[in-house]
Amino acid sequence: MKVKNSSVRPFGWRDKVGYMIGNVANDFTFIMASLYLQVFYTDVLGIKAGLVGTMFLLSRVVDAFTDTAMGRIADKTKATKNGKFKPWLLRACGPVALASFLMYQSGMAHASMTVKVIYMFVTYLFWGSVCYTCINIPYGSMASVMSAEADDRASLSTFRGVGSMIPQILVGVVMPMFLYTKLADGTQVVNASAFPVVALVLSVCAAACYVVCYFMCTERVKVEDKDVSISFGDTVKALLSNRALIGIVIVYVGFLGAQMLNQTINNYIFKDYFNNTMGLSVLNAAGFAPALLLAPIAVPLTSKFGKKEIGIAASIMGTVAFVLLFVMKTANMWLYVIVNVLGSLGFGLFNLIIWAFISDIIDDQEVKTHTREDGTIYAVCSFSRKIGQAIASALGGWSLSVIGYVEGAAVQSAAVASGIYTIATLVPAVLYLIVGLALAFVYDLNKKKVQQNTEILKSRKAQ
Repeated sequence: MKVKNSSVRPFGWRDKVGYMIGNVANDFTFIMASLYLQVFYTDVLGIKAGLVGTMFLLSRVVDAFTDTAMGRIADKTKATKNGKFKPWLLRACGPVALASFLMYQSGMAHASMTVKVIYMFVTYLFWGSVCYTCINIPYGSMASVMSAEADDRASLSTFRGVGSMIPQILVGVVMPMFLYTKLADGTQVVNASAFPVVALVLSVCAAACYVVCYFMCTERVKVEDKDVSISFGDTVKALLSNRALIGIVIVYVGFLGAQMLNQTINNYIFKDYFNNTMGLSVLNAAGFAPALLLAPIAVPLTSKFGKKEIGIAASIMGTVAFVLLFVMKTANMWLYVIVNVLGSLGFGLFNLIIWAFISDIIDDQEVKTHTREDGTIYAVCSFSRKIGQAIASALGGWSLSVIGYVEGAAVQSAAVASGIYTIATLVPAVLYLIVGLALAFVYDLNKKKVQQNTEILKSRKAQ
């Protein structure tokens, strides 16, 4: 790893803001899918929730190949004058926007069930396993080559976390006002015709933001071209021996599983348990507040306490909050929202710094093997995040089937509503506990170890 010559613009606010806008682009389509795609499949297309959950899980099998393949492609692609990873933003921004739009065609509701299921599989795989992979993995890998300094990378992670808040506000807070409607008797139902319009707007916004990110960010760390004698098998063996990578894979699976399950099931709990989707908008709005408040002090706190240590504290807070909600079994929507938000306080900070874990692992791998695998390691982490999302979606879909959820019904039974509450509280509590245990006993890059790795790499560059 070498730093480019001094004629390159120094790392600064332009890079941070540009990288933040790149994640705004990611999350315009990602959060839309996370929050509403399962609802679209079950309540607009009328597909069984269990089948939807199975599809989400099976698609991750495909991702096992496409993510790692894209990571290898990104690593082996020769750098252009504009960088090694950045050009992929322009190459893939159009396809990912189109793919996202195609997933939400409510006109498919009139097709046969066979056609609808085929449509679901094809469009979802085209978006998530192909197009989104082709842009997200290079985007994530880019952070490790924008600066060689640990604090700069931590700031990029913070700005990336802040970048997710804008889509959360628009998609999570504003869009429910269009995607749901109230019947004369007060029952909340989905507004099928709004889905393709909302998807089109968000897709166009995503493509535009990717272009802005491309022009604002600069790659400064030169990554040497890969030795073609290093096989994929050699890379896999090296990665499997990296304890930190194994630990963060478990963390991502648990963390993303808890977050995505909570976001998905909240669509059902407010619609069918509390019978008030206003709570969904309030919770989505309040959910980003902890991260927004903590963003200015994220890097100082990380420097003082360490990323691993902050993650353990966040896991404890999240576990306690959801266990409390499960035990209370409250019928008070506002109490549910308040405790939910309090439980996310720690994870608001953790979510801001979580991307910096990957840069630490990339450095750790380079220290051990003298080989830098930015794209491949990011691909492994990206795949683990998708596994967490798939587990959440599969558990959500299967659990809804088990408790007897009736797709498309305006009103669910009291037993089903109670079951939805249990899924929304108990499962995240267990997953957050797993995150804490993985950080405490598997992930070994504490504050001291990260600092040691940084010094080792700096000394190598000076030689």
